[in-house]
Amino acid sequence: MELTPRRISGGSPHLGDVLHLMRDCFTYMEGRIDPPSSLGQTTLPSLQATADRDEIWVIGAPPVACVVLSVKPAVLYLGKLCVAPSHQRLGLAHHLITHAESRARALHLGQLELQTRVELLDNHATFRALGFHEYARTAHAGFDRPTSITLRKTVA
Repeated sequence: MELTPRRISGGSPHLGDVLHLMRDCFTYMEGRIDPPSSLGQTTLPSLQATADRDEIWVIGAPPVACVVLSVKPAVLYLGKLCVAPSHQRLGLAHHLITHAESRARALHLGQLELQTRVELLDNHATFRALGFHEYARTAHAGFDRPTSITLRKTVA
């Protein structure tokens, strides 16, 4: 399998595969996180708009790993980072994060940022092992407790 990430445009015929991958990867969170993932409201047209506005990068054909990169003030935000269950523990998330670091450097951004839910302890450990540290805790609208953890990684 080719490990070099490739960018998917809003007009790509593979965008449906990306949406299917995301849904497949996030299914395990159902019933574990509150509120539910915003992925439930993601449609093919909304993902096309995301691909046109931001950057969607994938590994594999069909895609088995993906990430959405969004430029925010002073950081490159990583959203919907996922690896197909059949391809986990092969270093694909590491490849995507390394690619995100390269994109951040090219965009003159000094940090990567992502969010994970407080309930997903395995994700916390994975992201720490990949060099991220906790930056903040936030609550979704209507919640009086933190529901998300923001993690950052300095790009050297």
